[in-house]
Amino acid sequence: MENKEFSKMLEKRTENFAIGIIRLSANLPNTIEGRIIRSQLTKAGTSIGANYREANRARSKADFKNKIKICESEANETNFWLEIVKDLSWQESRLMEPVLRETNEILALFTSIGKNLQI
Repeated sequence: MENKEFSKMLEKRTENFAIGIIRLSANLPNTIEGRIIRSQLTKAGTSIGANYREANRARSKADFKNKIKICESEANETNFWLEIVKDLSWQESRLMEPVLRETNEILALFTSIGKNLQI
């Protein structure tokens, strides 16, 4: 797969991920705690794709690497909030496992991309 093709595929994957996070967040409890976690999870989970799109339009290799590192950080934060939701049993395990798996895969992708960049 060529870089351009991979980039488009990853853009779509992170967009689909963001939509899934929004849907999951919408089903969190409407309590003070639930609203706080909903906000944090939604911000982090949707930020991955937004920052990746920005990375693909970076002005320099250093700018690209910085934005990739932001994607990695946001994926890690998303994973944290998802683990909190799971540990609080706010969503069924059968619904949480696929999104946690996808978060881990996205985190691994951005970690790998960041490590393999030569500046």
